[in-house]
Amino acid sequence: MAEQTVTRAHLSEAVYQEVGLSRNESATLVEQVLNEMADALVKGEMVKISSFGTFSVRQKGQRIGRNPKTGQEVPILPRRVLVFRASHVLKQRINSEPVTATDD
Repeated sequence: MAEQTVTRAHLSEAVYQEVGLSRNESATLVEQVLNEMADALVKGEMVKISSFGTFSVRQKGQRIGRNPKTGQEVPILPRRVLVFRASHVLKQRINSEPVTATDD
């Protein structure tokens, strides 16, 4: 199966094709949406996209980890992590549609 990554350019092109904005306007629109999502997450807000999923930031506390090579204990500092929970609609779509390889 060939792996393909959806990029900002792909999203901009899709907006250009579907909505009919110019390529520059489409790219600007995609950037604005992504920036709005990122700004909300930085503030600790949840980003919910209906029928797609929910992005949120979770605080993880400090803990002791172990270097797998040496076995030495290493403290892992507290940090914030991004969490994505897919909606039931997206999960159903992923599990019901056949996987096809593309030639891109």
